[in-house]
Amino acid sequence: LWTLKPPSRTFHGHPRLLVSDVYSQYQSVRRGEQEIPKYFNFASDVLDKWSEIEKAGRRPPNPAFWWVNGKGEEVKWSFEELGFLSRKVANALTEVCGLQKGDRIVVVLPRVPEWWLVYVACMRAGIVLIPGISQLTAKDLLYRLQASKAKCIVTDDTLAPAVDSVASECQFLKTKLIVSKDSREGWLNFTDLYKNQSADHSCVKTSLQDSVTIFFTSGTTGSPKMTEHSQGSLGFRPLLSERYWLDLTPSDIIWNTSDTGWVVASLGSVFDPWTFGACIFIHNLPQIEASTILNTLCRFPIDVLIGAPTLFRMLVQNDLSNYKFLKLKHCLSGGEPLNPEVIEQWKSQTGLDIHEIYGQTETGIICCGFKGMKIKPGSMGKAAPLFDVQIVDKNANILPPGQQGEIAVRSKPMRPLGLFSKYVDNPKKTAESERGDFYVTGDRGTVDEDGYFQFIGRDDDIIISSGYRIGPFEVESALIEHPAVAETAVVSSPDPLRGEVVKAFVVLSPTFSSNDLESLARDLQEHVKKTTAPYKYPRKVEFVQELPKTVTGKIKRNELRNKEWGR
Repeated sequence: LWTLKPPSRTFHGHPRLLVSDVYSQYQSVRRGEQEIPKYFNFASDVLDKWSEIEKAGRRPPNPAFWWVNGKGEEVKWSFEELGFLSRKVANALTEVCGLQKGDRIVVVLPRVPEWWLVYVACMRAGIVLIPGISQLTAKDLLYRLQASKAKCIVTDDTLAPAVDSVASECQFLKTKLIVSKDSREGWLNFTDLYKNQSADHSCVKTSLQDSVTIFFTSGTTGSPKMTEHSQGSLGFRPLLSERYWLDLTPSDIIWNTSDTGWVVASLGSVFDPWTFGACIFIHNLPQIEASTILNTLCRFPIDVLIGAPTLFRMLVQNDLSNYKFLKLKHCLSGGEPLNPEVIEQWKSQTGLDIHEIYGQTETGIICCGFKGMKIKPGSMGKAAPLFDVQIVDKNANILPPGQQGEIAVRSKPMRPLGLFSKYVDNPKKTAESERGDFYVTGDRGTVDEDGYFQFIGRDDDIIISSGYRIGPFEVESALIEHPAVAETAVVSSPDPLRGEVVKAFVVLSPTFSSNDLESLARDLQEHVKKTTAPYKYPRKVEFVQELPKTVTGKIKRNELRNKEWGR
């Protein structure tokens, strides 16, 4: 499978180098002419192969990993160095911590190089990594440690006290590793531990079905569920899905600003870029600030940027003519829909399109706007390779173009590579996620005649007023076109006559001031009536300083809705 040939063609001006040849080995698998291999390990079958290519002088001089913190510190690793260091960490985890294949480890770190070392080391040892966001509380940590039965945790000085406060209640937790320049009682210092280990480690044999990562869902609709992904769904999938959503080459540098706790970090900062042999760029980003993002794009040769809609909404508030990006050519946004107004502002000021991506913890990216594809404002692109995405009704019947229903992925008779394996220890929820031949996302949307999908809202975000079904995104997009509005969230609000009505929570633009908010509210209502169907206008408007959000920037509409309904 890994017999590599010299490059034969170019792609988007870059040498395809060996990437197309890696893919060519799998074309017969994609066509169904050859069975998918039973055994696969991303560390040995992808990363170590790139290391061999690199040593043979057949890869551009880009690092495989490039980290900065904005304070002058910098880390660069080649694939060879990544392999050397990750083998040491694998030995530390197995020989010192006593972890074996199938054991689980919780890793809660900010964007620091150690996160990537632990991730690759876990692949090598067959240990299941459970990432967590840095903003977790002691209660969150307790829930995750108990639910996962993790035997080890890796974190930093910030969260170590919270772990210590709950560790006595976690009967499976045996080892605590701290990423710190200092020591802490009851903890092993991660750096001291792995640096003393041998770099001689044999990668364990893993199958495509073996678990590689368990993600806790964001819990916006209930308690977080443990979503299991395998070597196949995360590691082997990008080898079969052509160039997919990123379209990278080994010459490219990608910067994904996602928090390490979410699935998009695994997709956009580990598996997919390294499948292409590309360089992963990381800025520590203790805080997401527009000036830091823009200055970094001007200083470093970053080709691809991935950011949440909140990021792009923040960036277009600046005069972008003052910034000259060094090399940026491709931008992607996901997590929630990006308002067409923001896409237009970014395009007019930078000349670059923003390609929307759509997916979930359970699915990875299932819809995207590919490079070169016509961008339709308000659309999240077409179905990604390997996925048969449809709009279905409550009985799992496929709906025609233009008709609103639930976004679903065909999962029978054959489950697509890329879909999660199961909700761990929760067969009931796993079964409930299926309807007929489909995995149902819980999101509502439509598809047009050209195959472009449009997101309407979470099934529980839909507002039904006087019999009309109203999706929040269209109302929010209309509001954000008004110069007074910086951000907005739309939810249902109780009404004695209509059952429920549209209510808009509005954050005013910092450049806008008004002493008459009642008049401004009426102005916004009239603006929405003119921009979209009049029945969708917000009958209630409340001005707020900020909107509640998850750490990835998703607006917590359920929190606003619960407040409205007194729940």
